[in-house]
Amino acid sequence: MVCASLSFIILLAIIIFILREGLPAFSKIGIFQLLFGTEWSPTNNQYGLLPMIVGSLVVTCGSLLLAVPMGIACAILLAEVAPVRVRQMLRPAVELLVGIPSVVFGLVGMLVIVPTIRQIGGTGYSVLAACVVLMAMILPTIISISDDSIRAVPRKYKEGSLAMGATHWQTIWHVLIPAARSGIGAAVVLGIGRAIGETMAMIMVIGNAVIFPDSLLSPARTLTGNIAVEIQYASGTHASALFATAVVLLAFIIILNTITMNIFKRGISGTGNR
Repeated sequence: MVCASLSFIILLAIIIFILREGLPAFSKIGIFQLLFGTEWSPTNNQYGLLPMIVGSLVVTCGSLLLAVPMGIACAILLAEVAPVRVRQMLRPAVELLVGIPSVVFGLVGMLVIVPTIRQIGGTGYSVLAACVVLMAMILPTIISISDDSIRAVPRKYKEGSLAMGATHWQTIWHVLIPAARSGIGAAVVLGIGRAIGETMAMIMVIGNAVIFPDSLLSPARTLTGNIAVEIQYASGTHASALFATAVVLLAFIIILNTITMNIFKRGISGTGNR
C-alpha cells in the first residue's frame, strides 16, 4: 500500500509541476494559437505546436502499424508454433532487446537505416527512418507481453477447441487470441506510451525540422524532440511553452491509452457475447 501510494503521489506531483510551469504559456500565447499554430519560432514569439503534434502522431501510428502485426505474429510463434529449443533461444533474445538504451537504437538508425533511405530519396533523416527505429524499440515489449498473455490462457480452452475438431490455426485465431485480447491490448498501450514518449532516438534520425511531413521521406520533429532540443537555452515564455508542450504530450498519452483500452474492452465484450 505504501509503495502504491508513493507511486501515485509521485505521478501526481509530476503532473502538478508540469501544469504549474506550462499553464502560463496557455494564458500568454492562447490555447488555440499554441495547439493549432503552424509556426514555431521563439525569437519571433511564435509558438505553434501543430507541426510537432502531427509529426508525433505520424511517427507513432507508423511504428505501430509496423510493430503490432509483427509483434503479435512473433508472440504466436513463441507461444504456440516454435519448437522448444527455438523458444529457449528467442525468448531471452527478445527480453534482452527491451534493455538496450534508446541511444543505441538511434545510433544504428543513423549508421544503417538513414543511409539506406537516402538511396531512395531525400537526406535519409525522415519520418520513415523514425518509424523503422521506433518499430524496433517497441517490438520487444509487444512480443513479450503478448507471448505471456497467450501462454496464460487456460489450457482447457485449447484442448476443448481441438476436441471439437478445430485445427491448430483455427484454435489460435478464434480461441487463444480472443481470450488473450486484454493482455495484447496492454502490450499495445505500453507500445504507444513508449512510441509517443521516445526522445533521443527520434532526435538522431528524424531530421528535427519544424515542418509538416508531406511524405515518409520528409523530415519532421516530435513533441518530445522539441522539448529536448530547446530546453537547455529556453527562458521566460519560451520555457513555459516547452512545458506546455509536455502538457499536450501528457494529454495525448492519456487520450490514446483510453481509446486503445476501450477498443479492446469492446472487443472482449463482443467475443463474450458470441
